[in-house]
Amino acid sequence: MMVKAGILSDTHLNSPEPLFRQLVERCFSDCEVIIHAGDLTDLSVLDPFAGKTIHAVCGNMCRGTARTSLERSKIFRLGAFTIGLTHGAGLGYDIESGLWELFPEVDCMVYGHTHRPVCHRVGGTLVINPGSFRSTGRWGAAGTYALLEAGKTLQARIHQVPQL
Repeated sequence: MMVKAGILSDTHLNSPEPLFRQLVERCFSDCEVIIHAGDLTDLSVLDPFAGKTIHAVCGNMCRGTARTSLERSKIFRLGAFTIGLTHGAGLGYDIESGLWELFPEVDCMVYGHTHRPVCHRVGGTLVINPGSFRSTGRWGAAGTYALLEAGKTLQARIHQVPQL
C-alpha cells in the first residue's frame, strides 16, 4: 500500500488566510499525511489540514501554542519507512551535517529553515527540504513544497506552488 505525504515548511502565517487555504487544497488534496517542517508561526496554520495525519515541529519563528506544544524534532513512521523531522535552526550553517547526528538511522530526513528546496539521496537516505511554501524564498522566488510517496520505496519531488 502506498502512502502519499505533502511536505511544507516556513509558512510564516499568523492564521490560515483564504489564499493559503486555496493553495493547500490545490497542492495537498490527495495527501493522507501532512509533514510541516516548522515556522508555522501559529498553530492555526494546521487547521486546513483537518482530517489528515499531521506531523509538525516547532521552528525558530513559532510563537504561542506552536512553540509550547510542538517538539523541536521527531521521528515517525510513514508506511514501512522511518522519517526524521526537524526545522533545522540551531544546527549551524551546514544544517544537513547536523541532521546525521539527530537522525543517524532513518530512511528520510526532512528539514526547513533555509527557504531553499532540496531533494536528494545520501547513500540510502532521502534528504528533503521543501523550501518555503509562501513565496518567501530569496529574491521573491516562487513558493515550493514536496510530495513524498512511501510504497515499496520512498520517492519525493519538489513542486512549485501554483499562482492563483
